[in-house]
Amino acid sequence: MASAEASLETASNSILPVTALAEAHGTILLVEDEAFVREVTCEILESAGYRVLKAQNAAEARITFQRYKKIVHLLVVDVVLPGQNGRDLVHELRTISPSLRAIFISGFPENAVTRHGLQEDGLFYLPKPFSGDSLTRKVNQVLEG
Repeated sequence: MASAEASLETASNSILPVTALAEAHGTILLVEDEAFVREVTCEILESAGYRVLKAQNAAEARITFQRYKKIVHLLVVDVVLPGQNGRDLVHELRTISPSLRAIFISGFPENAVTRHGLQEDGLFYLPKPFSGDSLTRKVNQVLEG
């Protein structure tokens, strides 16, 4: 993808023009295995001015991140994913990009994130269910902080 006119293909097979990425508030990689939650979350973030790359599991997220790591500003990742949990995925991707920020989301009040806390800079937590306002506030807080 050498030219600014090139297109960006997400894991969900939708196409985003790379030129539009520069106009967005930032690019977010959303990793969520539940299709409904993934789509609604994507709509909320896009309506707030963010570009969203979507993945339904850790394997798709790794591929997408490897391809677009230079433009991903933030991960929004479910803690419980098939194959690999979200916390391990974030740690793996942070070996590639140490300053990568992440917001963990989870519908389980007691999980690896809340049990062990968030002791690393750039890691945050948002419990499910969340409102569109709470999601956009948290994303803004993390990206502006």
